[in-house]
Amino acid sequence: MIRKDLFKKYNISAPRYTTYPTIQYWTENPTTEEWIDSLNQTLEKNNSTLSIYIHIPFCESLCTFCGCNTSISKNHSVEIPYIQALEKELNLYLEKVPALSSTELIELNLGGGTPTFFSDEHLEKLISLVLSKIKVSKIAEFSVEIDPRVTRMSQVEILFNTGFRKISIGVQDFDLEVQKIINRNQSFEVTKKLIEFSREIGFNSINIDLIYGLPKQTVSSITKTIELVLQLKPNKITFYSYAHVSWIKDSQRLYTEKDLPNEDEKRKLNETGRLLLENAGYHEIGMDNFVLQEDSLWKSFLNGKLHRNLMGFTSVRSDAVIGLGTSAISESLDCYHQNEKIEVKYRKLLSEGKIATLKGHKLSLSDIMHKELLVKLITTGEVEVPEVILEDCKDYLHVIQSDDLIQWEKSKLKITEIGKPFLKIICTIFDEKLRKNLTNKRLFNL
Repeated sequence: MIRKDLFKKYNISAPRYTTYPTIQYWTENPTTEEWIDSLNQTLEKNNSTLSIYIHIPFCESLCTFCGCNTSISKNHSVEIPYIQALEKELNLYLEKVPALSSTELIELNLGGGTPTFFSDEHLEKLISLVLSKIKVSKIAEFSVEIDPRVTRMSQVEILFNTGFRKISIGVQDFDLEVQKIINRNQSFEVTKKLIEFSREIGFNSINIDLIYGLPKQTVSSITKTIELVLQLKPNKITFYSYAHVSWIKDSQRLYTEKDLPNEDEKRKLNETGRLLLENAGYHEIGMDNFVLQEDSLWKSFLNGKLHRNLMGFTSVRSDAVIGLGTSAISESLDCYHQNEKIEVKYRKLLSEGKIATLKGHKLSLSDIMHKELLVKLITTGEVEVPEVILEDCKDYLHVIQSDDLIQWEKSKLKITEIGKPFLKIICTIFDEKLRKNLTNKRLFNL
């Protein structure tokens, strides 16, 4: 159980650290040429490896809670121009980064939006576009985000036949009232049918996304939802907090703060969900992820080889991530790069023979050190803190230590069992960008 006083004390918005520095602190903006140089230097190293993320922004309907970069349309004529743009982008990278064609791909992820928005023919064309031009490792892991409401079994077969073995399915909540207000009508039966078919043809890893803190959500609704999800026995469940950012996402203005659970109610939602998952045999890894012990991620966690990149937790670690499509983020050893978010601008730049750069960040040596410390802490729950920042870390975390959320073994920082729900807050210790911009010395109250 999460102590009420601790939840209240540390109920503070903190980043999920999919990147470090986080995007709001990307200040050292490289040119496109500098990004390409960084990518070349990364992949020219011996035995370098690659991950590719492809962003498909299209959805047929708007989920009002969603914070992703999406384009709502029922007009499927957008598919061909978008695939053509993706092909131009990949070809540009192959032209400008010679080592890319010989670098082994160890991870491919289709995300969105809704990747299965595409027709069978276009989905297959999109995948073959990459596989025909990039060398694929024998240990490569292919994963895809699936919306059961629009996905056909023929698409699932195409994905399996082209090497995909991991599926991530959005559920959020099966309660009808919650579904109505977030505009996501998705039945348990439709979800179950898709999962059963995926398993039958050979998919070996199923993830289900659940969100707590949604409008109209109650302990009763989240309990019933998780009980239904447990019947499906996914390999992994992502159970994370709803982020209300109505000043950024207009769709979240279709309901008000009055529709959202209050602080105490949200704590109970979190508590209830975690307890149900733990009692069902799921083990927590990293942030908000719960896995069965036979899952590859749990085995990687036990072996100390769990990694987290732009696409989430993974058992393989690549030297670079190339993001294709609108808003997609790429990563080299010392650089981040993000594409244009607006599709028209994205396609225009590519038609001019240019990488579709929006912005990026060139990591300093300090950034690289803090990024590695964050990844280590998030993926293992402990990290050896360099002496140069040890005293500062102990001072910053002494309040958290007094609440038994962490413990020190000389210079090793370890998160305790009761500290796991507060991982994001603890991680701020290594976020020097955030800390420099705090009015007070700490993100949390003394």
